Amino acid sequence: MKSTGSRRPTGAPRPCIPRARASIIERSVDLLGSRPVGGPARGTRRSDTKEHTTLGDAIRDPFGALRTLDLNEGATSYYDLRVLEEQGLVELDKLPFSIRILLENVLRHAGGEYVNEEHVKAVASWSPTNSGADVPFMPSRVVLQDFTGVPAVVDLAAMRNGLEAMGGDPQRINPVVPADLVIDHSVQVDYFRRPDAFQLNVEREFERNRERYALLRWAQKAFENFSVVPPGTGIVHQVNLEYLASVMHRRPGPEGHVAFPDTLVGTDSHTTMVNGLGVVGWGVGGIEAEAVLLGQPYYMLLPEVVGMKLHGQLPEGATATDLVLRATELLRNHGVVGRFVEFYGAGLSNLSLPDKATLANMAPEYGATIGLFPVDRETLRYLEGTGRSPDLVERVEKVSRALHLFREDDTPDPEFTSTLELDLSTIVPSLAGPKRPQDRIDMARIRQAFGEHLPALVPSGFDLPDEVKADEPRTAESWAGEGGDVPIATGGGVRSAHRTGSRNRYRTLLWEGQEVEIGDGSIVIAAITSCTNTSNPSVMVGAGLLAKAAVEKGLQVRPWVKTSMAPGSKVVTDYLEGSGTLDDLEKLGFGVVGYGCTTCIGNSGPLPEPIHKLVEDEGLVVASVLSGNRNFEARIHPLVRANYLASPMLVVAFALAGRIDIDLYNEPLGRTPDGTPVFLADIWPSQQLIRDTVTASLRPEMYEERYAEVFEGEEHWQALPLPEESALYDWDAESTYIQNPPFFQGMNLDTPAFSDVKGARVLALLGDSVTTDHISPAGAIAKRGPAGRYLQEHGVGVVDFNTFGSRRGNHEVMMRGTFANVRIKNLLLDGKEGGYTIHLPTGEEMSIFDASMKYQAAGTPLVVLAGSEYGTGSSRDWAAKGTSLLGVKAVIATSYERIHRSNLVGMGVLPLQFRSGDSAASLGLTGHETFDISGVAPDGPEPGGTVQVVATAPDGAVTRFEALVRLDSDVDVQYYRNGGILHTVLRKMGRGEM
Repeated sequence: MKSTGSRRPTGAPRPCIPRARASIIERSVDLLGSRPVGGPARGTRRSDTKEHTTLGDAIRDPFGALRTLDLNEGATSYYDLRVLEEQGLVELDKLPFSIRILLENVLRHAGGEYVNEEHVKAVASWSPTNSGADVPFMPSRVVLQDFTGVPAVVDLAAMRNGLEAMGGDPQRINPVVPADLVIDHSVQVDYFRRPDAFQLNVEREFERNRERYALLRWAQKAFENFSVVPPGTGIVHQVNLEYLASVMHRRPGPEGHVAFPDTLVGTDSHTTMVNGLGVVGWGVGGIEAEAVLLGQPYYMLLPEVVGMKLHGQLPEGATATDLVLRATELLRNHGVVGRFVEFYGAGLSNLSLPDKATLANMAPEYGATIGLFPVDRETLRYLEGTGRSPDLVERVEKVSRALHLFREDDTPDPEFTSTLELDLSTIVPSLAGPKRPQDRIDMARIRQAFGEHLPALVPSGFDLPDEVKADEPRTAESWAGEGGDVPIATGGGVRSAHRTGSRNRYRTLLWEGQEVEIGDGSIVIAAITSCTNTSNPSVMVGAGLLAKAAVEKGLQVRPWVKTSMAPGSKVVTDYLEGSGTLDDLEKLGFGVVGYGCTTCIGNSGPLPEPIHKLVEDEGLVVASVLSGNRNFEARIHPLVRANYLASPMLVVAFALAGRIDIDLYNEPLGRTPDGTPVFLADIWPSQQLIRDTVTASLRPEMYEERYAEVFEGEEHWQALPLPEESALYDWDAESTYIQNPPFFQGMNLDTPAFSDVKGARVLALLGDSVTTDHISPAGAIAKRGPAGRYLQEHGVGVVDFNTFGSRRGNHEVMMRGTFANVRIKNLLLDGKEGGYTIHLPTGEEMSIFDASMKYQAAGTPLVVLAGSEYGTGSSRDWAAKGTSLLGVKAVIATSYERIHRSNLVGMGVLPLQFRSGDSAASLGLTGHETFDISGVAPDGPEPGGTVQVVATAPDGAVTRFEALVRLDSDVDVQYYRNGGILHTVLRKMGRGEM
């Protein structure tokens, strides 16, 4: 949309702004990020804002660390960490780079409302044996995607209503820290393998999401410091990497400009991708992000830092995707949950920045908070190559060096809490699956691995053959399809390759006029998708070159494979077109279907109906292969039980083969028209060819042109009606997408008292590795489930259900979808999958939602019992919001994923942890008990303390145990007491404390 003007405080200076591209002319806020100071006009673009805000009224410098650099942009101040070294507080060379960035953050904010000198000393004293201090982190910006951004906007709009109800000014609810929301999670692959697929998918996207997008257009006008990147632009993390990130900010202050490291939090767990640029940032729940937006610090425990030393270089045939799958496997086994990971060593110089970003992107998969690569010469090359201005590049280099944040090969290795090493020359082509990203499989073993995994993947009610049947006598022609070789053409159609000695089942169907055979291991989805890989020119061009060679040999993708390509930005399309490979990808079915997350987030769209019906009716274990970062159960598609992560190049290769259980080293992908077998090695491009092609086809001007009007949007966005400017959102009671949530309704200014939990029932008894996909699914809405029934009762046809992710602005849908994943297993039931439970004491089986309503009507509090790694996966605030709305007062788990634990606190749900060695199973808990939790009232639990739990079985038997309180700081206790983070902020505002 067009800028609606700007405003600044009367008499405020108008600093001279150097001529530069829009990406480095930044919005500005108070250094503390605690209050608006003449923010930009509503709806103002990033390029219009820098000169209209200041960093604060006074410079705070209790350590005397402020110094000045001369830059082409002008004299620039910065906070010199070496002053702390001179004062004997730190040895900078020993500190990990990530801790140095945190140290600069607290040093710059020291003396303000939230940060004091003791915080600076605590960070400065970090060592491999000294971590865990409570630190207020003040990020310089926030990024959001629309699945998590829409509910964040809904919450902010609801907070305005709540503050007005308490007698306050609703316009005080306004982002203080600059925020960018990128709409990238809503496009689905409804159309594919046709020239107009992209246009049709965009039109369908706007048909489905008009209400959500209208809300975002309102927010763009109603909120200051808030920009929206419209649909069809790219994926948030790639847009962040290529455009939004400045690495080093330069913002005007009361006594001139100040430079400091770019830091952020994001409402997507893969925010860590920007760590590849040397920018510290990570994913948080939407609830926490909203608090940061409103000027609250992100309170954290000073983390342990694991160093991963890289040396050598990738061998021929290995890609950055293979590297990240191996690193994920190693780091998961090492144990890095809740820790920072930092990469170091001479091997960093042998990786391109997109390779580093690929590794950083998957920090959530290896369990780390961040995966940082320090700023180095490759960072500068990347900034130049993506069209950043020379002034920005100079600033990044000079300020990074001044802050002791620039890495070179002779830079001394920092000290780490623990270390591990990886020789890049040992990397081999790999996949990960069938349902966890850390479960790496050498490509050479994928055939064997699928056979091993198959029995556990068969849906209940179906069975594999007990024995492998002997092979029938066959002609020489029929043996061509054996051993996972290639599907063979017969008079009646195409037969899937049969594996000799396997237990795979095969079925036939009539598909587009020919008989097609599909069985266990058949690939039905092959998607080049996700921020992880589509941001990396080497693997994208590599896929294009592989496709080109395949087309030249007359190969075709198997007809049952749903193919798609969804680049992370339009620049990808430009350089694929420039390389001459886009046409070849399209010929194999990998045409552009949209610019967004698509298959990786579960927006794979429907399978063709005949294939859907066959797989469902026969219980076949079909597969997907995608260049993504997540392959959790039921995420990619509810019917696809085996899902594998791989490089874009391998996605194309497996689509040609049509099967996952194939040895691509020794078995052909297909055959030329004259019957000559074609092996993967015959079409695999060399590293040199890939490098030469990338160099010839990728130009900085591509980035400059594509991002010149990044906030404007195309015709469908521009055609949306502009809402009238108003401080309060006009809620539509009939909307099934956007509703005013109940979180702040009826709130008053009084802080509630602590209370124990008495007579609680178990809503769900869950095992290990329950993900946020299990707790709050993002994909399809089942028509017979509570959410589907709700939508149908409100006049929404099944075809218009859209996804759970798209309906996160409506709590009525989302609470009905909580714990509703079709693959979740509630151990209260006997092996049944799906969102069901046993209502107690009646013993009646019903949906979790219906049981919750029945319990709440009776005034019965609820608990959830869970195993290890509870809440792993995407940073979904609705996994906590839904839990809260279902009446769950506490979760008792063996261990938690970092973000989900924090989100539970942020929604007023008490996270408790079994003591080491204890679990629900070891304590003999069945879930049929009633639970009393004491030690919360009257004074509140101690951070990291314990509570007493008494579980009383139906026969009166009592089990007593202690549980650890996972309120990890005094701030967590404060949030929990108030009912959540946003409740705390709202009360402070209502009382005039903010």
